[in-house]
Amino acid sequence: MNLIRYIDNEFFKEVGEISRFTARFFREVSKPKQEWEEFINQCFWIGYKTLSLVAVTGFIMGLVLTIQSRPTLVEFGAASLLPAMVSISLVREITPVVTSLICAGKIGSGIGAELGSMRVTEQIDAMEVSGTNPFKYLVVTRVLASTIMVPVLSVLAIAISLFGGYLGVNIRGEVSWTLFWYQAFDALSYGDLIPSLVKTFFFGFAIGIVGSYKGYYSQKGTEGVGRSATTAVIVASLVVFILDLIAVQVTDLLGLT
Repeated sequence: MNLIRYIDNEFFKEVGEISRFTARFFREVSKPKQEWEEFINQCFWIGYKTLSLVAVTGFIMGLVLTIQSRPTLVEFGAASLLPAMVSISLVREITPVVTSLICAGKIGSGIGAELGSMRVTEQIDAMEVSGTNPFKYLVVTRVLASTIMVPVLSVLAIAISLFGGYLGVNIRGEVSWTLFWYQAFDALSYGDLIPSLVKTFFFGFAIGIVGSYKGYYSQKGTEGVGRSATTAVIVASLVVFILDLIAVQVTDLLGLT
């Protein structure tokens, strides 16, 4: 009983601390003189350096989903619906969520480890002493960069995964380039595209906040740095799933599904 109470207390304490950290982010981002140079640098490292991993994963997702789905549709005589089914599945759910989970693993752990090492080596303390605002320079730039770049990576991953779907369709069958894309886009609507894009902004924001929080308050030397990176991945991935569940419920209530 005491263990359960301790876990509950730690959980709610963590939620409260992250909420305060998020509130501080909004206060800092509303102040003038943003660190645009560091923001652009973080966009490069978060976006460009993650692009190859996201591209390969997106291509494999589209190819595998198409190959695995084809036998079932052929059994029911609905092989012609394969491009439409693949496009809806990839655009609505699979590609945005998987891309965000990849970003949670790479970006979240990277931010956590980087800020954690700066904390334990007292670089953040030195910035405070020198009059620099470390929160604005380190946290705000990274959170903004992840909020913007995760949707961009998700859009690119969707395009690449659909191309993988096209190749998957033509492995066992023969569908022209024009016909595949016509069927794929004809099955989609704004109710599929807009919620899928909007929720990736929240995914990116959550990944940046969690990674920055874990790293910014890292403790206990090098052991704490490793723990910050690990817990950043776990918590960010969990938050992505929770936000996705909320997004599905909201789109369902709005009649967009």
